[in-house]
Amino acid sequence: MKKRKLGNSGLEVSALGLGCMGMSGTYGQPKDKQEMITLLRQAVERGVTLFDTAEAYGPFVNEELVGEALAPVRDQVVIATKFGFDLESATRGANSRPEHIRQVVEAMLKRLRIKTIDLLYQHRVDPNTPIEDVAGAVKELIQAGKVRHFGMSEASVATIRRAHAVQPVTAIQSEYSLWTRDREQDVLPLCAELGIGFVPFSPLGAGFLTGKIDANTAFDPKDFRAISPRFTPEARDANQAMVALLETMAAQKGATPAQIALAWLLAQKPWIVPIPGTTKLHRLDENLRAPDIELTPADLKQIREAADRIKVHGERLPQAVLRMTGL
Repeated sequence: MKKRKLGNSGLEVSALGLGCMGMSGTYGQPKDKQEMITLLRQAVERGVTLFDTAEAYGPFVNEELVGEALAPVRDQVVIATKFGFDLESATRGANSRPEHIRQVVEAMLKRLRIKTIDLLYQHRVDPNTPIEDVAGAVKELIQAGKVRHFGMSEASVATIRRAHAVQPVTAIQSEYSLWTRDREQDVLPLCAELGIGFVPFSPLGAGFLTGKIDANTAFDPKDFRAISPRFTPEARDANQAMVALLETMAAQKGATPAQIALAWLLAQKPWIVPIPGTTKLHRLDENLRAPDIELTPADLKQIREAADRIKVHGERLPQAVLRMTGL
């Protein structure tokens, strides 16, 4: 597996990480724990070193799963997790107060079975807590040896700048894929300026860009795509044009649409590390071949020009979720 560094931080990880959220729900029922432990360890065997989880996934059980699976190989991996919600309250609203961050980090360390969190993200910006206070709290945790690197998820340029001035930000996580390119206009240029790595989540468009989903696909009621505007039957039908674009390039390269979607992301910047999620070994193996696919400047031009002509239908997330972002 090829390696990449997240910006100027020196944090080196595999060119593709593994998003673990779907193992504990979100895309339907949680998967069998032992099967997921096996999958996580198989990912390590294949060279994956970056594993992404969060206290909100489950909640809590995804961190426990990742912790148990990776405990035997702790020295080989980089574990990223996220704070930012009052998960034990009725509303589960944003909470990044410094005292709360300190409390949840202690709980995270126990669930993950580690002494230090490699990369700690603020999951969503808390409008009620100054970002300087958040960055300051993480800085103290870094000084105490409980955290190594600070990250932010779905944050605006202004918020990132303010946080970075207090504690250098190692990585920004936000949705980015061929059909979600908003961050090219704001956050990616900032990352280049400040030397921050970028970690795209949903790099395969929550599965749509694999070509395995169409207007007739039925989603589990617990699957967030069942209420996502971009996954209504009408939107799925209209958005097939993006899949067709990937299929065309895949045919030229002897690859799959998913591999082209990931290879395209990797080709954008050397400090971009996508974290596709999967619960299936054959999909993991398919994804991990993407870093070996070479897209020439002509290929990239062809893809971008074609994508620019395609209108993507539907908001990427439900409005209630979008309101929780800092974008």
